[in-house]
This record gives sequence, structure tokens and C-alpha cells, in this order.
Amino acid sequence: MDTSDNIYIIAGASSGIGLEIARKLIADNIIYCISRTPGELEYHENFRHIPYDFFGNDELPDLPANANSIIYCPGSITLKPIERLTNDDIDKDFIINAKGAFLFVKKYITNIKNSKNASILLFSSVAVQTGLPYHSSIAMAKGAVEGLTRSLAAELSPRIRVNAIAPSLTDTPMAAPLLNTEAKVEANKQRHPLKNIGSAQEIASFACHLLTQSSWATGQVFNINGGIGTIIK
Repeated sequence: MDTSDNIYIIAGASSGIGLEIARKLIADNIIYCISRTPGELEYHENFRHIPYDFFGNDELPDLPANANSIIYCPGSITLKPIERLTNDDIDKDFIINAKGAFLFVKKYITNIKNSKNASILLFSSVAVQTGLPYHSSIAMAKGAVEGLTRSLAAELSPRIRVNAIAPSLTDTPMAAPLLNTEAKVEANKQRHPLKNIGSAQEIASFACHLLTQSSWATGQVFNINGGIGTIIK
């Protein structure tokens, strides 16, 4: 069993931003991926896949005693007018975004308590800061994530840093239905002052900087959103 401090525990390292974070770290680190499927890094010598469904009721698995940081990437995109939102929609968004993050941190916080650069990274959404139509469910769930980020940062300082990243629309498999035609891609680009949509690779680069370099950043929600909701252009 791996016991060195070069271990990163990532929920959702099989796809999207989580996968890109794993790609950037895996050359020099052991990646423990907690997800339903292993994804593209399955056969890399530094990749360890732990099957788990955050919608299930099973206990999270025990992992190596010492780890560097923990990262929770699972999320959802539920876009409906309030009249069409169901109790099931609200429950699922809260479970995968907020409750999942809480249980993940609660389980693995002891794994990073001895790290010299212990860090927890969560993911929010531009929809919390910026009022966007049809985003009520996801905005509520991710708002809870932002509250969790700040509360844990206060509780765990100075030993453990806790931050979140709040992207706007990013080109990931989860966002594919919103970007599956050229017209949709162009329309979404035009909504942002920088006239582009997010790149999973770019957000992963920023995430890795937070995890490995930003020793004086905690309790922050970093808005990487192409300028939407912040500037008008």
C-alpha cells in the first residue's frame, strides 16, 4: 500500500476537470481516483481506481494513511425553469454537489493532517455569484459548497488550506449537451466577455497551482468564468 506524502485523493478523476488534474499530477504522484468508472488513466502505474458511487449508500473506502491533498470534482448541470424542477432534481443536485463534498472531506481529512502542504479543493459554479436563469437547483447546491469551503477554511487553519474554484461553462463530457452543435458553442462563447468557453485543461492548471504553490490562499472561491457576471462587454 502506498504511504508516501505524494498522494492525491481525487473524487471524479475519471472525467472532465478531475481527469485533467490527475493528468497534470500523475507523473510524480500517486493518484487515488474515487469514481464509478476508472477512465482513461486506468492502466497508468501511478493510478489507483477505487469504485464508488456518490449516489449510493455505501461507506467511503479507507485509503492510505498519508496523503498530500484531497479534491472533490463531481457535479451536475440541471437547467430547468422552477415550474419543472422536481424534489428529485433538488435532492440529486444537493447529494452529488454538497453532501458528497461534505462526506468526502469528513472521511479523508485525517489522511492529509500530516501533510506539510495539506489542501482541500472543492468546486462551485458561476451560478452562485451570478444570477442565471434556469440555474436555481445547481445554484443552491453549489452555494452550499461555497459555505462549506469558508467554514472549513476557518475551522482547519492553519494546518489545512481549503479553497474552491467556480468555473463558468467548461468543455467537459458533463457539459456536452450544451455544446453539441456549432451554434450552441458559438452562442455560449458570445455570452462571455472573453468570447470563449472554459477549458478543462486551463482550470486544472489553476487547480494544481492552488494545490502545490499557493501556500497563502485559503477560504477563497476563485471565479474562473471568462468575465461573465463580473464585467459587461
